[in-house]
Amino acid sequence: MELYHNITINHYLVLAAVLFGMGALGILFRRNAIIMFMCIELMLNAVNISLVAFSKMWNHTDAQVFVFFIMVVAAAEVAVGLAILMMLYRNTHSTDTSVLNKLKF
Repeated sequence: MELYHNITINHYLVLAAVLFGMGALGILFRRNAIIMFMCIELMLNAVNISLVAFSKMWNHTDAQVFVFFIMVVAAAEVAVGLAILMMLYRNTHSTDTSVLNKLKF
């Protein structure tokens, strides 16, 4: 019993656009560094959804290889970003990015 015949690439692209828009709005309007990192991850996952959708549409696995590399880079970005965020929190006792102006010389 196939339930997924009526889902087209347009559905995946609309989902990716909505997720990317939510991530972009989160980056623009939020000042909490943790939320900003989550929004970056949301944007990267939106790109991954669109790449996999196009890969499925054209029956090529090349885009899925790019998705794997994007996920590896995202994991490294999270590790480095959270380490920087921990050091920021130790120095300023806040995760608000507007506090970063105090770190200037």
